[in-house]
Parts: sequence; C-alpha cells; structure tokens
Amino acid sequence: MVIKNVHQGIAIDAMGADLGVAEVVRAVALALDQIKGLGPIVLVGKERLLQRLVKVAGLADEPRLSIFPASQIIGMGEKPIQSLKQKKDSSLVRAIELVKEGTCQAVISCGNTGSLMAGSTLKLRPLPGVDRPTLAAVMPAKKELFLLLDAGANPMAKPEHLVHNAILGHHYAKVVMGKKKPLIGLLSNGTEESKGNELVQNTHQLLKQLGDMVNYRGPIEGLEVFNGNVDVIITDGFTGNVLIKTCESLVLSLKDFLKEEFVKNPIRLTGALLSKGAFKNVKDQYNPDNYGGAPLLGLNGHVRKSHGSSNRFAIMNAIRVTQEVVANDYNSKALADIQKANEIIKKIRMEGVIA
Repeated sequence: MVIKNVHQGIAIDAMGADLGVAEVVRAVALALDQIKGLGPIVLVGKERLLQRLVKVAGLADEPRLSIFPASQIIGMGEKPIQSLKQKKDSSLVRAIELVKEGTCQAVISCGNTGSLMAGSTLKLRPLPGVDRPTLAAVMPAKKELFLLLDAGANPMAKPEHLVHNAILGHHYAKVVMGKKKPLIGLLSNGTEESKGNELVQNTHQLLKQLGDMVNYRGPIEGLEVFNGNVDVIITDGFTGNVLIKTCESLVLSLKDFLKEEFVKNPIRLTGALLSKGAFKNVKDQYNPDNYGGAPLLGLNGHVRKSHGSSNRFAIMNAIRVTQEVVANDYNSKALADIQKANEIIKKIRMEGVIA
C-alpha cells in the first residue's frame, strides 16, 4: 500500500486499545483537528474495518491520514517473544516495522506492553552507546510533574544504564515538560552518600562526574518522591515498576476508603458534595490521560506505550507529545551526551573508582 505524504509520520497500532478500534480512529480525528502542525498519521490494522471507520469519522479524504494493512492482533495476555514470532503480520509488529524502514519516525500502541518493548528493542535496536532502553513515566507531584525512569523496561540494571537514564530523562524533560535545566534525583533509601545498595552507590559516583551534562542533585529517598523538589527521578526498572503500581493501588484504596467514610452520615455526605470541585481537580491532576502515555527511550526511533484503557483524549495526547518529541529531534540531542558520558564511565572504570 502507498502511504501518502509521509514526513515525520507517526504509526499507530489501531488494534490494541481496550475501548476498540473506533476509539483510536476518533482520537486521530481529534488530533488532526486540534494539534497544530501535526504530520502524517498511519493507522495500522485490519484494512476494511479501518476504511469503514475512517469514512464514518469523515477522514476518507484527509491527506495526512493513511491505512497500512495488518491481519493479526496481539492480545494483552500473550507472551512477548512468542507473540512476535507467531504474529508477524500483527498491527503492533507492522507499526514498529514502519519505523524501522524509515517510513515513519514514531509508533504509538495501547497494546501488549511486553510485546511492544520486546519488538521495538529487537527491531529498532538501541541508540549507539545505549545498552538498554528505558520506560519513562510522567507523574504528578506537589508542585509540578516529574519524570520517573525506569518504569519497568530493565529490572536488572547496571550503573551505566542508570546514567543513560539520567541523560535520556534530562533531554525528555527539556523537550516535553519544558524544563530548562531539569533537576535529577537518584532514588535511594536515604540522602546520605553511605546509603543505598551497590547499584545506587556506584551510579551516584558516576553521575557526580558528568558535570553540567545533567543537573544532578544527588540521592533522594521515598519521602521526597512527590514533594516536587526534583524533575527527574532515576531508578532501576524493578524498583520503578513496583513504585508506580504501589502508587496506583494506594490511590484506588484511598478513593474507596473516602467513599465509604463520606456515606456514613448526612453531614459527611454534605461536606463531600461541597468539596466536589476540589476532588475533581485532584482527579484531573492524577488522570494519566493527560500525560500521553509512557515513552520507551533510547531506541533508533520513537516508541510510546499508551494505557490499554486509553480513551480518545488520552490517545490524542499521546499523538501530541510524540509529535513534539519528533519535531525537536530528541534522539540526536540525547545521543551526543550519551557518547560523552560513556567516555567518562570508561575512564572512571579504568581508574578503579568503581568496579
């Protein structure tokens, strides 16, 4: 199939969303209407279904929109490597391949997280000098948003991986979050240099040697995660993933607890109704739909994982943020600093400062 006028295009896995293909098409319609300067979009999935939905959405003659056929769908519960081998004509795999061959510069998927990360890593390969990609999560804090990485891509990290995370997070915070000089914190069990396991202590020594390449504050502890004093928090994928899922569980538990307490008597219920506006503001601030999903950073191409339950507004925000990353040449800027950091790491290891 000929894809129309693709330059800085975004490939979208149209088949992976829990809310269905129609919701993805509606998101694309919103994005094309509302995002200024948006480049081409390629919807990847079952061709006849997409053609019908695109027509219903009034996008049949939209010059920035194309459809690329894929006959298979990778389910949420499928094993990553097995699904990639058995479903080579899946929408997820074909979308990644459009980036690999240079037809598009970015891919967005609401589908199977493991398959997206494995497929992107295998097909796109890490940037030169980057050992492992990292999954970044934008999270709300007391003052402003902060970036947490790794959120689950690399649970068995080495110190140099966390240094790469710091650089990748630094540039992402500048490009997407508008931070001129993002402040970096390394997650530990205390702020003292003597605290932390071997990974944390060795990473701390490396980060101190980067100079003005990153604005490194030092180790931070769990009590500081949500106080807004840092813009980027660095950790390994195991710890980061546990932290995020614990926070999600806590929010849901507090929601249920407050609901139970408010309905116990009329006075509390009246107070809850009077506070409805405040609760809505808090809900909006913690709504992941606003943040455009989680980028997989450090690859030869831009990859973004949106939540499986993403609605049209969440997917539209994913398209908006991805457009910003592509337009600002994020990878080139990060790559230059990665290469400089690797020279510093090599020198420090030769000097025996860390093992």
